[in-house]
Amino acid sequence: MTRAEQLARSIVAELRSRGHVAWFVGGCVRDLLLGHAPKDYDVATDARPDEVMLLWPGSEQVGAKFGVVLVNRGGATVEVVTFRSEQAYRDGRHPGEVRFETDPRKDVQRRDFTINAIMLDPFSGEAIDYVGGRTDLAAGIIRAIGDPAARFEEDHLRMLRAVRFAARFGFTIEPATMAAIQRRHADIARISAERIREELTRILTEGGARRGFELLDETGLLVDVLPEVAAMKGVAQPPEFHPEGDVWTHTLLMLDALDHPSVTLAWGVLLHDVGKPPTFRVAERIRFDGHVELGVIMAERILTRLRYSTEEIGQVLALVANHMRFSHVQEMRESKLKRFLRMPRFEEHLALHRLDCLSSHGDLTNYRFALERFESAEPEQLRPARLLTGHDLIAAGYRPGPEFSKLLDMVEDAQLEGAIRTREEALELVRSQAR
Repeated sequence: MTRAEQLARSIVAELRSRGHVAWFVGGCVRDLLLGHAPKDYDVATDARPDEVMLLWPGSEQVGAKFGVVLVNRGGATVEVVTFRSEQAYRDGRHPGEVRFETDPRKDVQRRDFTINAIMLDPFSGEAIDYVGGRTDLAAGIIRAIGDPAARFEEDHLRMLRAVRFAARFGFTIEPATMAAIQRRHADIARISAERIREELTRILTEGGARRGFELLDETGLLVDVLPEVAAMKGVAQPPEFHPEGDVWTHTLLMLDALDHPSVTLAWGVLLHDVGKPPTFRVAERIRFDGHVELGVIMAERILTRLRYSTEEIGQVLALVANHMRFSHVQEMRESKLKRFLRMPRFEEHLALHRLDCLSSHGDLTNYRFALERFESAEPEQLRPARLLTGHDLIAAGYRPGPEFSKLLDMVEDAQLEGAIRTREEALELVRSQAR
């Protein structure tokens, strides 16, 4: 039993001992009923926030009027939520009025999907289900509670959440719920970039990424949140290199092969060919001249728009910028190859290239060559201690200037090639070039 579950059970027990109603609720119940290990636990209760705060001093109250208290104990955190009803949503996210309730039925009605509205007694295993969530779980259905249009009017992000849950669990979206998303998908533009980013990240990394993007396309949401990716549809590729079909099909195949990847690898896969649609042309064959360079620019715009961190953006851009270099690894000079292999998080470059090959021509020759060289290279072989520094050049009588970096790079290249091994050999090389 995890610390979070232990804490959640102790909270339910304590609240009940004080005469309150308390249940597990939400995603943890859904996951438990599906046989999955919950990532976190929520408790729903008729106790008011101030009562919860008195029972667990030092807890954090988030959104006072929403009745949410974060109880922190022993390195675990559990969200304790007072039963509530909500009315008059004003901006596609925030309710204009919140009322605390004692009847759990009213609390359930404000939730998003039936599978997330089941309550569970953690001690007896009894499930309280007012909306048919267990039936939908068994049938593999994502169904909005009550009127789907009203649920999506309350919080537009629920449209992306429907896609995420369907993709993650391999479920289908119930027809009326799907129709409501297809009618209202443009409303997602009113949601903050940060909230959209979090949903897209989870679609890409929690499992079922291909299904997720197929559903984004089917619902109409893809054009709203990632028009650059939607533009991949119907963009033909040279059949000798891409027998699988257009850029969209190729990208879907790569997404299908992802297995809970890092955020940066997932986005690298999604965006590695984002520059192809605007660079498409037909000469003697289909060509995408400059698609890598343009793809880097486009990827930066997309990830900046979605408010990713500078570190994450940098790694994704490196993946996009370097994904075509594998085609030349066997012809690279030793120094150039070693510089390539020592790029930060090179494992992600390898993983992207492998997926790229398997989702197109299937030839893994260059991948195997790069993998073998990467795994067999000692760190000091890829990044040996420098034989010379700028201070050494100054001490040798050279004046600082633009040529310094060129000379130092030349020395490092020779060192990586194995042509020189000592400081004296490095200085002699510099003297021979600077005469």
